[in-house]
Amino acid sequence: MFGRNPGKLESIIGADSHFKGEIETKGTLRVDGGVEGNVRADWVVIGEKALIKGDVEARGIIVGGKVEGNIRGKEIVELRNKGNVSGEIFSNKLTIAEGAVFEGKSSMKKEEQKVVELSNKEK
Repeated sequence: MFGRNPGKLESIIGADSHFKGEIETKGTLRVDGGVEGNVRADWVVIGEKALIKGDVEARGIIVGGKVEGNIRGKEIVELRNKGNVSGEIFSNKLTIAEGAVFEGKSSMKKEEQKVVELSNKEK
């Protein structure tokens, strides 16, 4: 669970746990229980039996359970086959597996394209 980076704390909300309030943590947060409130972490993994009533924001988010709120993935959002999202999804990359349920709107931000101009200098 603890990687090579000692500053990175892994956090878990267990299946029999219920949390009410805002959660903000560094590293990866795994949710298997219930959360009422917004969640912010570097990475978020939502287990199959989890329920989050609030917004979720992270670099990457994997949804195996249910989210009633908006999701903001800076890099990627993945809805697994038992995932269920009611809300908006904002991300650069979005993957929805067969069997997943998504009720809402998705917006994918295009990465800025870098244009290199070459000058044609004649001598």
